[in-house]
Amino acid sequence: MDILEVKKIWSDVKAELRTTIPDHAYYTWIDSMEASGFDNDTFSILTVHAMAVQIVRQNYFNKINEAFKKVLGKEVEITINYDDDLAKKYEKAKKKESAKPRSIIPVENTETKVMDNLAQMQSFSNLNLKYKFENFVVGENSRFAHAVAYSVAQNPAKKYNPLFIYGASGLGKTHLMQAIGHYIIFNKPKLRVRYIKTEEYMNELIKNLQQGGDRNGRMDKFREKYRNIDVLLIDDIQFLESKTRTMEEIFHTFDSLLNKNKQIVITSDRLPKDIPTLPDRMRTRFEMGLVVDITPPDFETRVAILKNLAEQISLHADFSVFEYIANNFVNNVRELEGAFNKVSAYADIEQVEVTLELAKKVLHCEDVKKEITIEDVARASADYFGVTVSDFLSSSRSQKISGARHVAVYLSREITEKSFENIAEFFNKKHTTMLYSYEKIKNDLKTNRELERSVNEIKNLLKK
Repeated sequence: MDILEVKKIWSDVKAELRTTIPDHAYYTWIDSMEASGFDNDTFSILTVHAMAVQIVRQNYFNKINEAFKKVLGKEVEITINYDDDLAKKYEKAKKKESAKPRSIIPVENTETKVMDNLAQMQSFSNLNLKYKFENFVVGENSRFAHAVAYSVAQNPAKKYNPLFIYGASGLGKTHLMQAIGHYIIFNKPKLRVRYIKTEEYMNELIKNLQQGGDRNGRMDKFREKYRNIDVLLIDDIQFLESKTRTMEEIFHTFDSLLNKNKQIVITSDRLPKDIPTLPDRMRTRFEMGLVVDITPPDFETRVAILKNLAEQISLHADFSVFEYIANNFVNNVRELEGAFNKVSAYADIEQVEVTLELAKKVLHCEDVKKEITIEDVARASADYFGVTVSDFLSSSRSQKISGARHVAVYLSREITEKSFENIAEFFNKKHTTMLYSYEKIKNDLKTNRELERSVNEIKNLLKK
């Protein structure tokens, strides 16, 4: 097609996009793009920003597709490529324009503002671009948490502050938390966002305390780093356990941010009241906003997650493949994604189609793996120690029964990943008692080899 016709099509598409994409995004990523060809139903676009290929594909590609369909009346393949020569011409033109004398005060350049914002996301905010709301698969296990997280992203510090998200490892807590930050950075450019893992925060604090020189000056800068922001996202807060100095610093940081009406989002693998040694003053602050949980995904959600992963890499597979993986990896999203990646990587390297036979060959697991329940764990533990499940539910404090119960509680938490409330409900005990049992066995396992052998033997019984 003649290049003038191609440019006319792109001009019409941009006119459509101008009405559907926010100004700051349009003028940063779309406006500077140029059309380079239209052959065999493939429309080629060039960009002057190296990161635009990823940013546009992840955030605005659907809108571009819709605009082309509206202009041409059909769907087309779209390619976006970075062009170094075009980028140099663009930068040269920008410098020339900025050098011109101005008779009025210049309006702040939208593109510069957003590019600065992107740089903030990479170096300051510490966010991962792949974690966004668009690719978070919502199921019954996460519907409420997702709705609340999206509400916080749209209106930070207006309600649900702090937001406390808890659940077992690998269920999507970090994804939701970073999606909040991702949304705010691209839709509320003026807000400063920072994501940090609790362990990283603690290590940074220790480093500042251990170094010589002006320690007070360093600590002032460290505190300012986390208190002079609008949105603080802090991951895996359970690692605060027994870290007295770190708890003290985070307590004052939280107080400072909350007093300035700044948004705080926290994740943990357990409820605030289930984190041992957490002071009441911190626990009450964690609970003063909204506490939501994410549980393991059901079968339908697991299949939806797998289909979403396949779509992201344009992988075609029969439903039986998704069904097989979903039936065998039931505990969390992380292991589900790991299994999918293993199968897809094997298919890519060997240049073969993704079939049920291939999935079975690569994953080496049964067609259907029964999900282990708290009752299964309790029964196996009771049989192993020569007691009954009824003994576990009784008020008996005999050493034999309480010792076996401690192990059953520990294994229930480790294997089923149910909350301490769920475990307490089954054993007819208080959740604090369940927490004590779990922590006791966890600590005893570090030195008691006989106990370690018993725990492993019960685990093997449950696998049969």
